[in-house]
Amino acid sequence: MPEQTLLPDLATIREASRHVYDVLTPTPQIRWPQLESAAGTQVWVKHENHLPVGAFKVRGGLVYMESLRRREPSVNTVISATRGNHGQSIAIAARKHGLRAVIVVPHGNSVEKNAAMRSQGAELIEHGDDYQAAMDHAVALANEHGWHMVSGVHRDLITGVATLHLELLETQPEIATLYVPVGMGSSICGAIAVRDGLGLATEIVGVTSTEARATVLSVTAGHVVEAPVTAKIADGVTCRKPNAEAVEAMRKGVARFVEVPEAKVAEAMRLYFAATHNAAEGAGALGLAALLMDTARRPGPAAVILSGGNVDTTLYAQVLNHAV
Repeated sequence: MPEQTLLPDLATIREASRHVYDVLTPTPQIRWPQLESAAGTQVWVKHENHLPVGAFKVRGGLVYMESLRRREPSVNTVISATRGNHGQSIAIAARKHGLRAVIVVPHGNSVEKNAAMRSQGAELIEHGDDYQAAMDHAVALANEHGWHMVSGVHRDLITGVATLHLELLETQPEIATLYVPVGMGSSICGAIAVRDGLGLATEIVGVTSTEARATVLSVTAGHVVEAPVTAKIADGVTCRKPNAEAVEAMRKGVARFVEVPEAKVAEAMRLYFAATHNAAEGAGALGLAALLMDTARRPGPAAVILSGGNVDTTLYAQVLNHAV
């Protein structure tokens, strides 16, 4: 059989939808008048914050674990690293298949995301000061104990996450510009796979934080570039060392990137609440923030992914009160 590429084809994504919809239902995509007024164009919001774990990652976890159970039935423990949403995804999918889930998080990680992962059955280990340090420790533990390591980027994770983009672009093929937050890259790789599979001309814009530049630097350079991360509000995209295959996929399939300062992330979080009464975590608000910064291009119809709403209460209160 030919070697699989990182990006799945449309038939594979459609097949994966069966496993996703065994547990979840498609999320709404809504046009909000106040957001459109602020952006100056038609805007669809894809509400992944409405999923049971409050973020899009669970789609990938469900597909990954179903595939793992078939490929390696002897596996009994999986391990990964996260800032929160990926960990919830792995935990809930592992529990569905009777697997033990060990999740490594950096010190100082979101208290409420940690609590959510534990509630899904994950065993948490704190290590390091950022995501990359936590991931390196997870790899070491996997090697030491013979546990199955779940990386942040994998074809099965991308296949599951791509189902959100299939829901969006198959029902709204007129979307001209799609803004996708980028951490390790599973969502934007899924968007590229769906856009290309459907044969659409949608411009895919990657959105990152000005305080986490490794992905932009890597795509620009054409190879992995490691860079420090200092983002606090958009903690879900704090990638210090991107995946090489994801970088190559983005280099070929992403039109451009918009880098968003933390202050603009906070503004977008406040606008989401004021205009829609939806709570958006920092990474979840990146797409809207980028669209609001991008109005000189007048992209439209546009779509943004509200990729998650798992923000700590204390931080959210500070954002809403203009304290950060």
